[in-house]
Amino acid sequence: METLDYSIIINAPIQKVWDLLWNQETYSQWTQFFDEGSTLKTDWEVGGKTYFLDKNGNGMVSTIMSLNEPNEVIFRHLGTFQNGVEDTKSREVMEWSGTEEKYFLRAIDETATELRAITHAMQEYHEYMNNGFNKGFEFLKNLAES
Repeated sequence: METLDYSIIINAPIQKVWDLLWNQETYSQWTQFFDEGSTLKTDWEVGGKTYFLDKNGNGMVSTIMSLNEPNEVIFRHLGTFQNGVEDTKSREVMEWSGTEEKYFLRAIDETATELRAITHAMQEYHEYMNNGFNKGFEFLKNLAES
């Protein structure tokens, strides 16, 4: 498991970047580079349930470890969600369960924000993660600045 780190400067206020990052409609837009039709379902509660889902409703079940809007959210991945069933115990899941996906937003000034994501991934997912975050963050930047 390796730590991957992505960041971008967006010429928009921090709250606008946060809102575009997590709004249902815009979340699906910037995450299309991971998987077309991606959605996020969350109760936005520390210790609650968060689902990162593909267009078929399958994906990962996670929890929020830390939430400080609009500066930070840290998700801990717990397992998979397939056909309505959570798997947090299988051998395959246990290889990566507990990994985190961290988002940090820092106001550079009133009109610029640094967006950073830090995540853990196995080697075979590096290209997928690089493509998703780099293209997704660029899309988000264009959306926020237009």
